[in-house]
Order: sequence, then C-alpha cells, then structure tokens
Amino acid sequence: MKWEQLLSLKRQGDTSKRLRKEQDDTRLGFEVDYDRVIFSAAFRSLQDKTQVIPLSKTDFVHTRLTHSLEVSVVGRSLGRLVGKKILEKYPYLQEIHGYQANDFGAIVAAAALAHDIGNPPFGHSGEKAIGEYFSIGNGQKFKEQLSEKEWQDLIDFEGNANGFSILTSSRPGVEGGLRLTYATLGAFMKYPKESLPKKPTTNIADKKYGFFQQDKSFFKEVAEELGLKKNKEDNSIGYERHPLAYLVEAADDICYTIIDFEDGINLGLVSEDYALEYLIKLVKDTIDTSKYNALTTKEDRISYLRALAIGSLINDAVSIFVENEELILKGAFPYALMEKSKYKAQMNDIIKLSVKNIYQSREVIEKEINGYQIINNLLDKFISAYNNEFEGKATNFDQLLLKVLPEKHAIEKDTLYERLLHICQFVSMLTDGNALIYSKMISTKS
Repeated sequence: MKWEQLLSLKRQGDTSKRLRKEQDDTRLGFEVDYDRVIFSAAFRSLQDKTQVIPLSKTDFVHTRLTHSLEVSVVGRSLGRLVGKKILEKYPYLQEIHGYQANDFGAIVAAAALAHDIGNPPFGHSGEKAIGEYFSIGNGQKFKEQLSEKEWQDLIDFEGNANGFSILTSSRPGVEGGLRLTYATLGAFMKYPKESLPKKPTTNIADKKYGFFQQDKSFFKEVAEELGLKKNKEDNSIGYERHPLAYLVEAADDICYTIIDFEDGINLGLVSEDYALEYLIKLVKDTIDTSKYNALTTKEDRISYLRALAIGSLINDAVSIFVENEELILKGAFPYALMEKSKYKAQMNDIIKLSVKNIYQSREVIEKEINGYQIINNLLDKFISAYNNEFEGKATNFDQLLLKVLPEKHAIEKDTLYERLLHICQFVSMLTDGNALIYSKMISTKS
C-alpha cells in the first residue's frame, strides 16, 4: 500500500481527480468530512444512545455522542503525531503532493467521529437483539428465502457495516450519502470484509465484518481506489486495513477503557481507591503529586488521572504504529495497536474491573433486558407491516404503522433482503428514547 493512494481525496461520483496541492487550506476536504458527519441526523441521534448506562439521565455519564466526540479528539492527536513522523520518513508526500501532518489528524478525527454512527439503540445489546430476532426469533422464517451471506448480515447485524451504509448509501435526491473522501471511509473501515466467512483468521481485520451485501459494490470501489491489499483467495471479499484504521481503533480502545472506567467511578460503581490503584500504573511517570493532592473533589481527581492516562496511551500507540509502519503498509500487522501496548496488562485489568462492576451491574442488565424487548417488538411489527404492504395484503393497522415511518424510510424496496435490512436500519437509527416511545405506541395500538 502507498500513502499517496491511501490519502485519496476522491468522493463518490467524482469525475475529475482531487489533488492535495490544489486544495484550499481554509476548507480542506478532510475537514469537510468532519463537518458533514457533525451536521448529519445520524450523528445527532447519538446524543440519546447508550454508551455504558442505557436510558441514563445522569448528566456526567457518557452517551454515544460524547464518546464519539472524545474518540475523535484522541484520534486527531494520534493522526497528527503519526502524520508528522510519516512526512519525516517520506518527505515527497509533502514536497510533491502537498500533504501536511494535520491531514492525517483530520482523516482520523472524521473517521473516529463516525465510528459509532451505525450502532443501534441500547449499546451492543441492540446489535445482539437485532441478530437474535432472526437467528432465534420470529425472523427465522425468512432464512430459506435469502442467500447465505444475506442471512449472515442479519443474524450478525453489525454496527460497523451499518455505519458504512449510513455514510455512503444513496436515496432519492441524495446520491452517495454524506460523500466523504475515500481516505476517511478507508480509515472508518476497521473490518474490510463481508459477513462470510466468519472470523476466517486471527487477523484483527477479520474479527467482524464491515459492509452489508447491498453495499459491496461501492465498498470494493473504495478499497480498490485506496489500493488496499486483498487478503482473500476464495470468492469472498476481504482486504487488509487502511493504516489509519488502526489509529481510529486505538482511539476508541483508549477512550472506552479509560472513560467508561471514569463513568463507573462517578456513578459509585467503582471505588475511588480502585481508580487510583489502577490508573496510577499508567500515570506514574507523569503525575504531579502535589497538584493531585491539591484537588478537593473526587471528580476533579479522577479527571486529572484520566487526562494523564489518555496521554500515556496516545504516546504509546504512536510509537507502536511508527515502529510497525512498514509491516502495516505490507498488510502484515494482524493486531490492534493496543494489543502490543506496554500498558496492555493495565488496560486489561481496568476492562476486567469495568465488566464486573459496570457492564454487569444490575442497572445495566435490567435496561438491556428492556432494550431486547423493545427492539424485538419494533422489528416484529414493522417488518410485518412493510412486507404485507409490498405483497398487497396490508391490514389497516399495517397502513397506520407505516405512516409513522420517517419520510426518508417510507420508500419501497424490491427484494426481501432489502426490506428486512431497511427496517433493521430504521430501528438502528432510533435513539434509546424514541425506540421506547415507538414500542409503547405500537403495544397500545395492537
């Protein structure tokens, strides 16, 4: 893989080449990507989607939106620091093509901002709820009418693939979705493969899948334009990662490890003594003990430790990337960056404690149970109505139900796969609160 190709400014539908040296630095294409994500309805919906505590009304607990903003900030720092090193190593990128260190930061920041844009309500339990509706629920009846890969898309409904679809899918009057640069889409694509074969290797790029069958044609176009390396020899589609996808993933890993832990402490699910014990190992080289001891509130002390811990992990991730940059370009680095971190043991200790005290707390479990029931109810009623309407046998209730679909979702789909995925995507775009409102309305009417 070559950096000058990986940093493509091309957008869907372009008929002429976009050159970096001809860009207006006051309105750089990669920064436009960030703006387009920020102003999208899909991004705004993240303000009422679960990060740790579903349906939480506590003001200091992170939502998907605040999490995404923070991941983007960390991603920008990672990108800029890496970009500086890349330009020092390959000066022609700047001298001939005009790339700047901040370009790397802008690409990673935009991709990181969008990294959770496809996640359904109620966190990762929302993905599982959609998948299990088809694998063990009422959706099982559709299996024989779909191809193997179409079925896998549904039973393993994946937020990353849904995100790619949201960012790139056309609808009447809106061609190419947000029309982000291919470089940003490449950095967004953490798992550049289709849903089957499932986990064919231990390569981190094969851990999940990154696009639905309906989006594979454009996915291939992006991958080939960027010069991503193919890594599948059979009839399946799969590529090695865009190098900057490693930084997007690292930013996410850093934030959810440290900031979810911070939420648990502020909620009283993890004691402050544990926080100091676990975080001190990450900050022992940078902490100013006199400053720490002068802080009078738990929130301020934890905030200070969190900032130092994130700084330590950013510097470590940059070092790992730079040391392995040539392997990454060859498609020969099958690990997440933080798997090779000198702080891996400390991160694993924090995650283990978070799983025990936060993710498996009674409040989280109770609300995830509610989320399962809500999503199952929504899928059941809307899929039935949507299919009945297509087949010309809609009941009065079906017709009423379809009238409450948002205008952009009230469109016809020709195949069963497209209709099922369309309703899954409608449900995935709902906020936690709106999913609850829709579910109560449907239950009352039915």
